[in-house]
Amino acid sequence: IVIDKPAGMVVHPAPGSPSGTLVNALLAHCGDSLSGIGGERRPGIVHRIDKDTSGLLVVAKSDRAHHGLAAQFEAHSATRRYLALAHGVIDAADPRLRGTPGVSFEDGQVLRIATNLGRHPTDRQRQAVVAQGRHAVTRARLIERFGTPPSAMLVECRLETGRTHQIRVHMAHCGLGLVGDPTYGGARRASVKALGTAAAAALQAFSRQALHAAHLGFVHPVTGQALSFDSALPADMQDLLDRLRAPS
Repeated sequence: IVIDKPAGMVVHPAPGSPSGTLVNALLAHCGDSLSGIGGERRPGIVHRIDKDTSGLLVVAKSDRAHHGLAAQFEAHSATRRYLALAHGVIDAADPRLRGTPGVSFEDGQVLRIATNLGRHPTDRQRQAVVAQGRHAVTRARLIERFGTPPSAMLVECRLETGRTHQIRVHMAHCGLGLVGDPTYGGARRASVKALGTAAAAALQAFSRQALHAAHLGFVHPVTGQALSFDSALPADMQDLLDRLRAPS
């Protein structure tokens, strides 16, 4: 089953979120027809997206499906594309960006970020780029820039790996923190001079990380059929995008 999760919904029960989670909804909707591999707390859960990230994820309804989907995520053959609004702009000519460890550019001005990710050394609730950690690769492509000079952008991020908070940490590592991200976005303020008063205020007021899981593709683990799913931007991100596009 493929779910289009709203922002604000936790995927599985945890301390502080015992109910109202995606797992609770799945159990109510699917009953016992979910894979048991994840146990009682995570039945059928193959992968997750953060509470305040919206968009697509797939859940397994049998153990066979779970194993087949997990193998695709492990082999990086499942495709996941996210849309994000971020501070700054991707520019291959930016020496600061080119000098960031783990950063390179591929054909088509695609930004490739390859680092190790692990727990932050002093804040256990956060992830960080670390020397010893799990290998993570994100590719980011500029779609649209906003401001004069450009100071915000719509970007497409493609996951090769799927580590906790990967896009959020990698974009912040490049100095391109996501709009509204309370953990990794830093104290960066929107530029009124570059964007205009209304757009800068809307950017500043956005209350969650502006990240949406827009595309999910995989091979059906039982039938072998190639499947592809797309989700439009949620209303809050679309409204912010419209405000950024409006004449200042």
